[in-house]
Amino acid sequence: MKQQSISLYFISIFFISIPLFSQEVKKDTVIIKDIYGLRIGVDISNPIKTLFNSDRKAYEIVADYRLNKKLYAAAEIGYLDNLRAEDNFEFTTKGQYIRLGVNYNTYKNWLNMDNEIYIGTRYGFSTFSQTLENYTITSDITLPEIANTNAQKFTGLNANWVEFIIGIKVEVYANIFLGFSLSTRKMISTKEPKNFKNLYVPGFDRVFLNDSSFGFNYTISYRLPLYKKESKKIPTKKED
Repeated sequence: MKQQSISLYFISIFFISIPLFSQEVKKDTVIIKDIYGLRIGVDISNPIKTLFNSDRKAYEIVADYRLNKKLYAAAEIGYLDNLRAEDNFEFTTKGQYIRLGVNYNTYKNWLNMDNEIYIGTRYGFSTFSQTLENYTITSDITLPEIANTNAQKFTGLNANWVEFIIGIKVEVYANIFLGFSLSTRKMISTKEPKNFKNLYVPGFDRVFLNDSSFGFNYTISYRLPLYKKESKKIPTKKED
């Protein structure tokens, strides 16, 4: 009887163990979706500059729209009213501008991340006026300086240029982004007043001797999530 009981015990263990060893490993997938939408924001560096220079008033609206996983259409629209003082004269530049182009995101995000390290290019165009507020003429050290305080305004001016950008955007909260970018600019053409060079152009900033310039901005923006598109599938293992 004892031997029979032992045999029945092992037979029971055998049949109980069969389901455990016959478990099937099934594959499952996690689908990652990218958010597509219009992102709109402002350049917060302009009000910061105004705090340190009351003669400068400016604003800039920034926007981009995702075209595919890596590529974004981008634009900046702004206005500038700026008084500058040089060695022998002061002038005011006033006008508006637009920059249009694309950004390419080089950063590979982890799951559910949506940050950017991007490179980009822009075409810029500006219409503006220049006002020569005053100037001083010095012909010889033995002669007195001649000062002219009669303002001269030049209207109907314009400029266009290209620029290259590198920047970052970080999602700090759902659909809210902080960004920073640096750009180098090269003038294509500009309409200048007679006997006066455009030393400052809205959207282009200070014009150096080789018709180039540099710029930067800090932005805060909000994305309007319009739809989602499948980005990739990540296989996982699920045991039954």
